[in-house]
Amino acid sequence: MRTEDRLVEFIRKFSFEEIPNDVLTVVKNVILNVCGTIVAGAKEEGIKTLYDYYRRMGGIPEATVFRFNDRLPAENSALINGAMARALDFCDAMVPGLHMGSTAIPCALAASELVGYVSGKEFVTAVTVGLEVGSRLNLSEKAYDGFDPTGVVSTFVGTSVAARLLRLEHSACLNALGLAFNRSGGSFQSNIDGTLAVRVIQGWTAQTGIMCARYAKEGITGPKNFLGGIYGFYHLYGKDLFRPEDAIKDIGESFLLKRTVFKKYPACGAIQSSVEAILNLKKEHEIEPSYVDRIEIEVTPYVFRLVGREFKIGDNPRVDAQFSLRYCVASALTKGSLRLEDFEEKALRDPSIGELIQKIQVTPKSELDYVDHTAVRVKIICKDKKEYFMAIDIAPGFPGNPLSDEEHVKRFLNLADYAKIGKDRAERIIDFVKSVEKKEDVGELIGYLSH
Repeated sequence: MRTEDRLVEFIRKFSFEEIPNDVLTVVKNVILNVCGTIVAGAKEEGIKTLYDYYRRMGGIPEATVFRFNDRLPAENSALINGAMARALDFCDAMVPGLHMGSTAIPCALAASELVGYVSGKEFVTAVTVGLEVGSRLNLSEKAYDGFDPTGVVSTFVGTSVAARLLRLEHSACLNALGLAFNRSGGSFQSNIDGTLAVRVIQGWTAQTGIMCARYAKEGITGPKNFLGGIYGFYHLYGKDLFRPEDAIKDIGESFLLKRTVFKKYPACGAIQSSVEAILNLKKEHEIEPSYVDRIEIEVTPYVFRLVGREFKIGDNPRVDAQFSLRYCVASALTKGSLRLEDFEEKALRDPSIGELIQKIQVTPKSELDYVDHTAVRVKIICKDKKEYFMAIDIAPGFPGNPLSDEEHVKRFLNLADYAKIGKDRAERIIDFVKSVEKKEDVGELIGYLSH
């Protein structure tokens, strides 16, 4: 059986009963995390602009736009919800920068409304399928070479989710994935330049999932050899560094989605280690910013290219800060934490943080590549010549250094508090997700996210 056909069979036939408990735990954490980032991200820059734009376009009211208490065509609702899920950059991720949950969950909820009735088991199974497909198609830093992994791969994530919930037959599912391949794209330049395109790309992948599944259901065809063809995914994006058949090796038996990253701090994953190190040093040695002469930080070349540049506030301040290692470290050392509120524009313009930023030197070290993608070495040199050093090999929340169950719940509650949705509703969402497989209809969750 061709690689593409085997992938389709997994999407269509994998069952809830085949999900191992540890995998189910990861999937539930993704669902809970994205529910939090959706409600908290709804008021961020660009989200209402997208809503107003698509509201003016009109169309059949098929699926809910969360927090706006409105319904739009399913594709457009998925786009807006996907963008708000990514707006705080506090959603799940996967090395080297693939964001899947903020595509999978909006797609799954929009598709559920199209179907009209989806059980918790069906919902969880579709999300699992989508996340596993994305995990298996995920590429390396070398292969992406500046392409945004989310824009390249999460089109397949959303399409897999939607195809499963819309119950596409084999040929239609194959066409949907081929169409999704043609919608892949996006560049990390969006992140480096501090633009709203970062969250919009996420929204596009969610929109693409619904759109491609529906196109295929109506008979629109896509390339059948979208993975291994002469101009397929593994040639164009994989640069012929991978074997297509590896994407389906032991599929349904081993699960690469267990590599999912859950960030401890609300910023780019490439920043997590540096923030963790600086906070640990501050706590251990009671270091105050006024004591600091300079801070030297060594990171992998990939991290340096993505977040190591000089910090400048541009047109989209939160995005500038989310992808600035210097800002995040300076803010964390100044305040003893790194919270969602620390990315609001008033906080970004704190002159004491700006002064500390000028004392931070970030250097790329290729030898750290042999330790881990997230490895960092931090040294604080104080004015009295004392030096404090910390090495972190694996960032918190990454495979090998996972967050605890309590930390996952705390993250969600922080997001719910930032969104001001109320303790009662936050706890209802937590309870729903904990037992989602026992729920008769995910429409209940949609209600919790809507207002």
